[in-house]
Amino acid sequence: MIRRLSPAIVLVGIILLTAAYLLWIGREPICKCGYVKLWHGAVISAENSQHLSDWYTPSHIIHGFLFFGALWLVARKLSLGWRLAIATFVEAAWEILENSDAVIERYRTVTISLDYYGDSVLNVVADILAMILGFWLASRLPVWATVALIVLFEAATIFIIRDGLALNVLMLLYPVDWIAEWQAAR
Repeated sequence: MIRRLSPAIVLVGIILLTAAYLLWIGREPICKCGYVKLWHGAVISAENSQHLSDWYTPSHIIHGFLFFGALWLVARKLSLGWRLAIATFVEAAWEILENSDAVIERYRTVTISLDYYGDSVLNVVADILAMILGFWLASRLPVWATVALIVLFEAATIFIIRDGLALNVLMLLYPVDWIAEWQAAR
């Protein structure tokens, strides 16, 4: 049966099942504000992580870069489509974990995200699509360009919002007081 499945069908299924599960556990489908925006730039806001894109979208593009690289190293014999399906599964699993009550509470306790109550389902789907974009870009760009984009995205988000993928992971796993103070001073 699995041999007959196309990676594209599996990928769409993963996204739909992720959205369905998040709705089932009570996550908001869209922003409680009642509308959908293409971009929401205010980080310290109840609307952060509720719309299609925000300052954390570059982190999800970076996930795609990293997943492409990791899967190129360990699963090079799989087709690009199946590697993308695996990356989508990992990203979806992260989104489900990130939107669990335990991780949301951890974010609220150890980061500057005091008003964070989880992503909207729309935002989760958009984050997964951003990862897919990053994966696709990494499959097309030279390695140096992908690395340059990672550095650019991280530097820009650290400079503009005092956060990014590396800081987010660090503060989630091992909170550092002086970083939390620096982030709060924006």
